[in-house]
Order: sequence, then C-alpha cells, then structure tokens
Amino acid sequence: MMHTMKGHAMPSHTLPARAPRIALAPVAALALLGLPGSWAHAQGSDHDAHHTETPAASGDSTQDLSEGEVTRWDARSGKITLRHGELKNLAMPPMTMVFTLRDPAQAATFKPGDKVRFRAERVKGVFVVTHIEPLR
Repeated sequence: MMHTMKGHAMPSHTLPARAPRIALAPVAALALLGLPGSWAHAQGSDHDAHHTETPAASGDSTQDLSEGEVTRWDARSGKITLRHGELKNLAMPPMTMVFTLRDPAQAATFKPGDKVRFRAERVKGVFVVTHIEPLR
C-alpha cells in the first residue's frame, strides 16, 4: 500500500515517526495526570487492604467476641468458614469468609449450622480465629 506525503508516494512502512509522537503526547500527559489516583486505588483495592493489622493475641483473649455461624470447616487445612456479624476489632462489616484456626483441632468440635462466638485477628496478613466457643 502506498501513502502520499507532500506529493511523494511512500510505502506504508516508511511513514514518518513524527505522527505517532504527536498523537501520543496528549495520551501520555493524560496518563500521567491519572497516576496518583490510580496508584492510591491499587494500594487499597484488594479485600484485605482496608483492615488493620492486629497484634497476635497473648493467650485466649475473649474480649470483643463476635457472633457467627459455621458454614463449613476443613480439618485437613485447619480452616473454617464463618458467616459473621461485624468484627469491630478488624473494622470489618458482616460477611461470610474463610479463617485459619489458630488451633486446627478446634474445627472438629463444630459442624455447619453451629452458632459460635469468636475472636479473629489479622496475623501477618492472614485472618486467624484466636478463640472460638459455642454460642449458648
């Protein structure tokens, strides 16, 4: 295919490089303007980013226990899925999520549908149930 530039026929692979630079300049400027907002969004867009890191519990802290319901547990992996109310110490709204049990043997004492009181903490980026007991 042949293109013309100022009356001269030129093959398409020899178009001047100047044209793409001119077209890219406004795009590059707009992209740079959006960087700070995009970067901030990327820093806080994952599920865990809005939760604060909590120190590991010393002993079985039963302060601020939350209520929940066991929906599933896996004794092999030591994980339990809980449908829970607000977790005030983690600033987390009600939801259903998977937690790691600090003591995986505890999972065997619960079955799906059991109502529980528990405390969860964020330890090294992982949500861990540090205390769990049947709701009476």
